[in-house]
Amino acid sequence: MTLHRLSIREARRIAVRAQLLDGARPGGLVEMVRHLTLLQIDPTAAVAPTADLVCWSRLGRDRLWDLAERIYPDEPMVPPVEALRRRDQRRLRALGIARARTTKVPIEPYDVGEAGEPAVVEGVPGPWRVDPAQLGQPFNGRSALLSPFDRLVHDRRRALELFDFDYGLEMYKPATRRRWGYYALPILHGDRLVGNLDAKADRKAGVLRVNAVHEDEPFGADVTAAVDGEIAALADWLQLELVRG
Repeated sequence: MTLHRLSIREARRIAVRAQLLDGARPGGLVEMVRHLTLLQIDPTAAVAPTADLVCWSRLGRDRLWDLAERIYPDEPMVPPVEALRRRDQRRLRALGIARARTTKVPIEPYDVGEAGEPAVVEGVPGPWRVDPAQLGQPFNGRSALLSPFDRLVHDRRRALELFDFDYGLEMYKPATRRRWGYYALPILHGDRLVGNLDAKADRKAGVLRVNAVHEDEPFGADVTAAVDGEIAALADWLQLELVRG
């Protein structure tokens, strides 16, 4: 089997495109969830619940609920070995590029077993698995504000290795020890994770309060304009007045 040799930029673009965060937005909610395979529910809503944020980051619009029997196909149970193989394939399709083995974590694992094809990434030690369907595809980037639980950043080690993005959810830290904020939203611009948005939705006051935009490196005018546009769109989606500073 061919060993794919990827530049770090190619690896990042595969990861972004696989998570439906490039310029080609998914057509609808069901299509999006089927591709991502996982939409984590978490009650924290400092800005909005994570499931809502994940949907908004990709679709630009208030998840919908339906009965499971109207969504899931009526198919016979899959044998365990085959189920694991399919799970790994679907996880890799959603991630684009991942490790075959990683440290075990609760909820959804990060590794993909032998799914896909082997790859190495320029400047990053160790083997990877890549979804061959993602190779050689065009990339049209955009800006997006992500949930702290978004699968693009949920594997903190992968985010550091591929995006040089150091991030941790700080809601459980004392305020004096926080670098980015209680519920900072990672900022994606093109194929780079460029900073974090420290914001809070004050629904009683009817405002989205932006405390800070943390720039990993100083934003240029184009990045600033794109991020400001996403912040304004977030306030509009939440139906809150935007207040900065």
